[in-house]
Amino acid sequence: MTKSKFQLVGSLLRPADLRKYKEEIEGRDDIHYPFYDALPGYQETETADIKQIVADQKENGIDILTDGEFGRSMWHLDFVWGLKGIERYIAEHGYIFQDHEGAGAFETRKDIGIRITEPLSGKNHHFLEIFKLVQAEAGNEDTKQTIWGPAHAYTELAIFDGLAGPDQVYKTNEELKAGLINAYKEFLLEYKEAGGKIIQFDDCLWELFDESNPLTPFSNLSSTDLSGLADEFIAINNQVTDYAHEIGLTVWTHNCRGNYESRSATGGTYEAIATKFLADQHYDRFFLEWDSDIAGDIKALEALKDKNAEVVLGLLSSKTTDLDDENRALELLEQASKILPKDRLFLSHQCGFASCDSGNELATSQQWAKIKQGREIAETFFKK
Repeated sequence: MTKSKFQLVGSLLRPADLRKYKEEIEGRDDIHYPFYDALPGYQETETADIKQIVADQKENGIDILTDGEFGRSMWHLDFVWGLKGIERYIAEHGYIFQDHEGAGAFETRKDIGIRITEPLSGKNHHFLEIFKLVQAEAGNEDTKQTIWGPAHAYTELAIFDGLAGPDQVYKTNEELKAGLINAYKEFLLEYKEAGGKIIQFDDCLWELFDESNPLTPFSNLSSTDLSGLADEFIAINNQVTDYAHEIGLTVWTHNCRGNYESRSATGGTYEAIATKFLADQHYDRFFLEWDSDIAGDIKALEALKDKNAEVVLGLLSSKTTDLDDENRALELLEQASKILPKDRLFLSHQCGFASCDSGNELATSQQWAKIKQGREIAETFFKK
């Protein structure tokens, strides 16, 4: 059966009955992942809603299915919350995003604090239970599991949060890196043993390595140091990706500029980082964001010409209520097809519709209308 040329990044808007539990989780750090014991009715509600969202994806022509990320509060942190050796807490500050219409900074939820309490392990991860549920509901359709990219996780834990040191479980960043990579490998092996075939690493930091990006926290680094950090970042991703390939998994990645309640975190262009982050990473498929001119020229795809990797062009926006500009999407798809073979290209929205449980600022009916439009644009272009 021919697979659709329209793809979903992964997350979808949560229903109200599930969000009430997620909102309680956000305000408490006296409870522990996956939180079921502390919240009566939560597991049953989550299970029922995951079954429904899998059915909804099928009904709307999606042929690579996820749990809509209903089984998590945030796109990334739930994965590390599920590792042995991690403790979460409510921090003094959330992540900083860019507010609408140049209104300045916007602060996210604050339950983003992480402590490492013992050596990390990815065994017996709760995500596998959710995956088995999705797999059972999927029937003959393919499924994928989306998780936090390992290099992004390392950068946040080691470099931004400073979770290695003399008084820490891991005394150096190198020890923390090795422990985290091992935890990822443990998870991937059990995912493969559970029947997993496609793993997708989601990652938001690539554009921070664009020296012209005014929002990068690396502005204090020299060009040499920034390049060295980028090489370390890519090496981490490749080490984990190569292991995943060794055990028979297909490995995709989604690069994002941030997506929190329809807000973005950073700028930067693909042109500035393409020679490293596109050409040098070992992924089988890249989900990239080109929903606005901030991403730069589509010619950045030239960095992938000599690779066999597929590219999902995120030309549509999951952040807006209105349908997207069909002519713009078709024009950029045409430009991309002059750089890479058409059979290596796909279309998507730039990100999921609910990277965190609060979701983007649109209604569920608008979400499905935008997905329908995306499928129609893809059908128009790829059947030419």
